[in-house]
Amino acid sequence: MEAPHTDTATEPDGAAAPDTVTVDLAVESPEQMQELGRRIAAVLRPGDLVMLSGELGAGKTTLTRGLGEGLGVRGAVTSPTFVIARVHPSLTGGPALVHVDAYRLGGGLDEMEDLDLDVSLPDSVVVVEWGDGKVEELSQDRLRVVIERAVGDTDDERRAVTLIGTGARWAGLREV
Repeated sequence: MEAPHTDTATEPDGAAAPDTVTVDLAVESPEQMQELGRRIAAVLRPGDLVMLSGELGAGKTTLTRGLGEGLGVRGAVTSPTFVIARVHPSLTGGPALVHVDAYRLGGGLDEMEDLDLDVSLPDSVVVVEWGDGKVEELSQDRLRVVIERAVGDTDDERRAVTLIGTGARWAGLREV
């Protein structure tokens, strides 16, 4: 694993992302992906926006399942592809987990406004799969998780995961 470093990462639109910290990780199995989610959950707090990017089957929902476990939320965390968004209330007095799948949403924030994410964000942890180019305007401070996997006909479970913390909230991001 590579140590965290300050980077001049780019946003999905190609613009330079200010105040970013990047952490590169290797994940060898779905169980490790879920464990990474639990470790990330330990640093999350109400108002955090987490954006997940990766190919179909990369492990976005598996990571979110670990986030839900780490946050102590109610309900099984499954892909919200067909319902667009699911809210998992906390069982421990912490923030709720709002899990959004923006894959089928074409427009930017305009289409996302129907989900009232801006209302949910201050009191919840909002996790958006396929949110690049759609939800960045919700918060200047956000954690972007990019999951890369081997493509094609393969049973390789290894993943390269890059955590990109943007904004002052994530300035202290370290390996989780």
